[in-house]
Amino acid sequence: MLFSSKKKISLFAVAFTMVFGTLLTPPQRIDAADHRDGPIFPTLQSDISNVYFFLDPNDNSKVIMGLGVAGFITPGENSNSGAFDPNMRFRFEIENDGDARPDHFFEITFSPRQDVNAPQTATIILPSGGRFVAPTTPSSATDTTAPAPVITTDPNTGVSFFAGLTDDPFFFDIPAELRYRASLIASSPDPSFFNRGRDSIAGYNNLMIALRVPASLLRGQAVASIGLSASTQRKNMTFRSPDGDIDFGMFVNVDRMGVPSINTLFLPFARKDDYNRASTIDDAKGKFVGDIVNTLRSLRTDDASIEIIKQLAVTNGDMLRLNLSIPNTGPGGGDNAA
Repeated sequence: MLFSSKKKISLFAVAFTMVFGTLLTPPQRIDAADHRDGPIFPTLQSDISNVYFFLDPNDNSKVIMGLGVAGFITPGENSNSGAFDPNMRFRFEIENDGDARPDHFFEITFSPRQDVNAPQTATIILPSGGRFVAPTTPSSATDTTAPAPVITTDPNTGVSFFAGLTDDPFFFDIPAELRYRASLIASSPDPSFFNRGRDSIAGYNNLMIALRVPASLLRGQAVASIGLSASTQRKNMTFRSPDGDIDFGMFVNVDRMGVPSINTLFLPFARKDDYNRASTIDDAKGKFVGDIVNTLRSLRTDDASIEIIKQLAVTNGDMLRLNLSIPNTGPGGGDNAA
């Protein structure tokens, strides 16, 4: 959309003179993986549910990266909720030289939805700066079987892409975890809470973005392991008018995730949004290590285990790590004893 110079000046003037009020937030809630891990999300699709990172078990020369958002979609809302926010940017950050600084980026944006039954168009920007476009898989609230996934492969790079509504693959008993956590803090741990074994995520969907990428595009020179952090981002200024909302400015993080549950379980409620808006470089600089360690100590975690978690999510940033030299085979994403 193009604006006249006068209108552009007006928009920026409004943006820079906005006063941000204080928002009342609900009591602390802890959910599985990364579901609802911050006090405030501008849209449901800002909220990351899960991140996945593994070698394709059918072809170990390829890496699968998955990003789920907007968890807890009921099947009856598939049509209404089964589209991606065109104002969001979904980002995969790859680190391949052993530090906390991302080296490569995959960025995905979506066109506005034109019809409930029509696909959106995704634009995938690759680390090389190249790009390709692909249709999403339209969702349905009435089909008796899920629509066949639409997978698009870029002929120039071999990168394959899928985006659409899927069953949320995470499984977790949220009330049991909350009760057990309370028992730990009270110094009377009671693992019997987990005997109920109910999947709190069962029956819900989420929106999934998945990439199948040749490992050669990700591999670094010095280390066998590569890291992945995913984020949802939105431009930092919004102008609201009767004609609609206009986003402009720089993209900034709304939510991010590497290792499952770090923010959800170990960051105090008042620090969760700070964590989401920060970076893996901030992690390595120790911005949140005090918060994480304090929570772990309140949960009666021993020093050796605290050091393990610090190695996972602090020392080199909160990233999932994948060793490309260890084979992965088997069903369900692979069954790797190593």
